[in-house]
Formats: sequence, C-alpha cells, structure tokens
Amino acid sequence: MDKHEVITFFDRLAPAWDAGSTHDEAKLAVILDHAGIAAGVSVLDVACGTGILFPYYLERKVSAITGVDIAPGMIEQAALKHRDPRITLICADIETLALPRQFDRCMVYSAFPHFEDPARLITALAKTLAPSGRLTVAHSESLERINRRHIHHAHAVSRLLLPAEELAALFWLFFEVDVIVSTDGLYVVSGIKKAGDPCIGHVVAASRGA
Repeated sequence: MDKHEVITFFDRLAPAWDAGSTHDEAKLAVILDHAGIAAGVSVLDVACGTGILFPYYLERKVSAITGVDIAPGMIEQAALKHRDPRITLICADIETLALPRQFDRCMVYSAFPHFEDPARLITALAKTLAPSGRLTVAHSESLERINRRHIHHAHAVSRLLLPAEELAALFWLFFEVDVIVSTDGLYVVSGIKKAGDPCIGHVVAASRGA
C-alpha cells in the first residue's frame, strides 16, 4: 500500500466527507465507553479525518485532543469545523511522527485498514501512550461489512481488517487486552498499556534476532 496513494485518495474525498457520513450515536457511546473516554483524559485521535469524534470527546470533558491525519485535505476540513482551544491538529504520518508528549487514550476509529502493517502501527502507537494508557481500535460496523466495502471501493488504499481475536493477539506485546467485540454492528479491540516500557524490550529483542 503506497502512502502517497492513501493521501491522494482521502484528499479527494475530504470536501464531501461529512456530507456522505452517518453516525449511530448509540454505537459511538459504546465505543467511547470501551475506550475509557472520560473527564480529564488526553486523547490522541489517529487518522482523525474531519474530526468526527471530536464533539463526542468534548461532551465527555476530556482535557485535550490531538488529531493526526496523513491527508492535508482532511486536516483542513477538521480545522474549518473545530476551533475549540483543547483541539490540536497535526498533518503527519503517525508512524514517524515525534510527538512532544504522551497521552492517556489513543483512538483509531474507522481507519485501521488503511495502515499497511498492523503490528508496526501498534508498536508506534504504544510509544504515544502514557503508563496505563489505553489503545482502542474501533468501527461502528461489522468486520464483514467493512471488508466488503473496502474490497469494492478502496482496495488500493486498504487491507482487510483482521478478525478481532487476531488483532488482540497483536496488541499482546504492549497491552493487556480487556475488550474484544465483534458483532453484526460493532468492532472494538481495546487494551491498557503494560507496565514498564515494552517498546524498548521489543527493540532489544528484535536487535538480537528474537
């Protein structure tokens, strides 16, 4: 998957993205509950798009939101919509971005299939989280529906979404997974960052050929 193709694809869709999007608030509430979105937490929203979840974070009185997206067009639309001082927007590749702080929560909503290497992404996201921080990957649709749509409409810029149990297994090195949901209308995998610094341990093990 070529990242330049991903950028071009989403830049083209950005101006009409919100007009073509619908959201089930009841499902979003369940996702945000699983993700531990609550008063006082800081949130890193990865592949934030136009900021679909920002109003829901703010309703829960989070302390800060940092939205990161690789597509300039999406960030431009987000900036037009959201002017709350608690929101920071960054156009960058999250896998190479050096952030100045760590976060309490990291959310990847309706975007995970657009990253080429799930394990590499999870490794990068683990570094963005403070001790006991929580990573959540979520969709408000079923695994089957997501994969069917991407095969037909976005095959060049997406990969198949893994079954929830397989994604949870990739979380294991860095996170204690306590949420695995895969139903006809919801997909959520979420876990709390393990104690210590498993990111360093992973790098050391890799350098030894483990």
